[in-house]
Amino acid sequence: MSAFLLEVGTEELPADFVASAINQWQTGISQSLQEHFLTPETISVYATPRRLAVLVMGLPKQQPDREEEIKGPPAKAAFKDGKPTKAAEGFAKKQGVDLAELSIRDTKKGEFVFAQRKTSGRAATEIIPELIPQWIASLEGRRFMRWGDGDLRFPRPIRWLVALMDGEVLPVSLVSGSMSVTSDRISRGHRILHPEAVSIPQATDYIECLRSAAVEVDPAQRESTIKQQVEAAAQELGGSAEVYPELLAEVVNLVEYPSAVIGKFDEDFLQLPTEVIKTVMVTHQRYFPVQSLSDSEQLLANFITISNGDPKKSAIISAGNGRVIRARLADAQFFYKADLSEPLESYVASLEKVTFQEELGSMADKVTRLSNIAEKIAEQLNLKAKEKEQIQRTALLCKADLETQMVYEFPELQGIIGKKYALASGEESEVAQGIEEHYLPRGAEDDLPQSLTGQIVGLADRLDTLISIFGLGMLPSGSSDPFALRRAANGIINIIWFANLELDLVSLLEESSAAFITLFPEQKSPFELLQDFFLQRLRNLLQEEKGIDYDLVNAVLGEQDQEYGQRALGDILDLRDRAVFLQNIRDDRTLDTIYETVNRSTRLAAKGNLDTQELEPSTVVNPELFEKASEQAFYDALFQLASKSKISKQERNYQLLVTQLAEIAPTVSNFFDGDDSVLVIAEDPEIKQNRLNLLGLLRNHARILADFGAIVKS
Repeated sequence: MSAFLLEVGTEELPADFVASAINQWQTGISQSLQEHFLTPETISVYATPRRLAVLVMGLPKQQPDREEEIKGPPAKAAFKDGKPTKAAEGFAKKQGVDLAELSIRDTKKGEFVFAQRKTSGRAATEIIPELIPQWIASLEGRRFMRWGDGDLRFPRPIRWLVALMDGEVLPVSLVSGSMSVTSDRISRGHRILHPEAVSIPQATDYIECLRSAAVEVDPAQRESTIKQQVEAAAQELGGSAEVYPELLAEVVNLVEYPSAVIGKFDEDFLQLPTEVIKTVMVTHQRYFPVQSLSDSEQLLANFITISNGDPKKSAIISAGNGRVIRARLADAQFFYKADLSEPLESYVASLEKVTFQEELGSMADKVTRLSNIAEKIAEQLNLKAKEKEQIQRTALLCKADLETQMVYEFPELQGIIGKKYALASGEESEVAQGIEEHYLPRGAEDDLPQSLTGQIVGLADRLDTLISIFGLGMLPSGSSDPFALRRAANGIINIIWFANLELDLVSLLEESSAAFITLFPEQKSPFELLQDFFLQRLRNLLQEEKGIDYDLVNAVLGEQDQEYGQRALGDILDLRDRAVFLQNIRDDRTLDTIYETVNRSTRLAAKGNLDTQELEPSTVVNPELFEKASEQAFYDALFQLASKSKISKQERNYQLLVTQLAEIAPTVSNFFDGDDSVLVIAEDPEIKQNRLNLLGLLRNHARILADFGAIVKS
């Protein structure tokens, strides 16, 4: 077994590419080696801003010798009258075997000729140099550049290449037009702390050789070091640091030798909203804020930054960073004071100048549309007059802060600054809270709006975006979703589920689509497309977020069943509850007690023509046509079921329905297979239909919960 090292040295790489490349290589190189019969013991991928590296341990020195069976032409084409044809001769020649070594075997498609081909394993030192350029070229990311005047694309220029098999340099060349780089054992140390070349004697020496040159190639170790240093620096200041995961992940890939540097700014800036200071620090400067130990909402006039420079120059680095952040905070302070000179409502008129989408008009037009949708939602929920008033006020002001200087400079603060300015302008707290929360959730892991104003206006905002963009025919396709329409639909569903809002999404989509067509008569109604879109989002969320089995999701949403789709969109709270209930009774095995009889009845009932809404036995079943006692027993049991299923549907008490289905299961089993069983598909068409109606009624009652025909046996 051997140890193999590959290091690709570059100019400073973007931090997001470094993280992505690690994952790509971890998967891609492993698959590549397995495909070439060189499965190693371990593969470790390392990276810094100036290098990508992979260290492979326990790599076989050679591929194993292999014997492969190759399928050739049909026997009829390969041999005629017992003699080989040109087809057989050509196949044997191509596989490098004698004609006498060909064999004939029977397959599902008839007799075919086969050849046994022996392949001698190649040395790893021959194969790896062929694979290295492929591994480098396979990396994907944004903003790749062409290297020199050739075709090789990479985020930054490649400056050196290390390729070692144990202590032997593997010959590898990367060529791109007139530019080229050849492999060696020479790496580079830290740009400032160790600018000299670093010679790596053995592949296994890689990590320690680079550490001696002030480069920590292991991102996990850099992350641990940064956390420890930041926490220690915060303790030195008498506070605690806020270590945001996204900021930490970015900083880890911006440095090769991390060292924490403490900085400070004028305490006057602490009068700014905390969110403003944090945005300047975290988003724009990549600093870690420090908060007071006694009050987590109170920041100290300090920050912690991670330097990639000489720790001995920390004082100079701190002073430079301090000058930068003071200038940024001074700008923010100016914007804040200037914005507060006018009430928030004064910025609403300026939204006429802000384009939402070229064909859909201004942001002011959007506010008008979302206000109308919010009014429809409030009416559906039968809200009080005061609540409706607060919702309309929130809708009017929810986008006003887009015209403030603060949000223009710091777009990340939209909504957050709107809340601050609303409170400063004397707006009610419910309105201010709604302005901030209507943007929530911004992503899959984000919080959901807690206030009613934030929930309703957030729903209206997303519905307007979906209806308007779908109305223009700009549907998301594949990975392309520039308007984040999938996220908007997911947000709508999750807000309704979280707040338990009794909303009819079908009527909301229909009414709002009609309003859109009134405004844009040249466009087509997006109503049908949006129904299908929401059903797909519901399917994904039930499976991925709620953990519901795929077949149970099919059972509550229906497979090509418009009735189930309409019911789902008409009451997505009920949809969620039915799906979760089904999953629970599957997990506790209750479903097993009713599955066989209900599923069998459902499949047979499809041979009849009973309306799926019919629940009353007396209207569709004629007892005079019964030939067996089991039919009468089934009929009587359906009356018991009907009384319970109606209550179950009204009260959404699906346990009541399942309990009753379990009670009549033995009766239905006897109808099918007992001593008094019947032949459902009878020769007499009237008797046949009568029996199918019995089964259809059972199916219909079960449909109150789900389509049992879509459920797969556990």
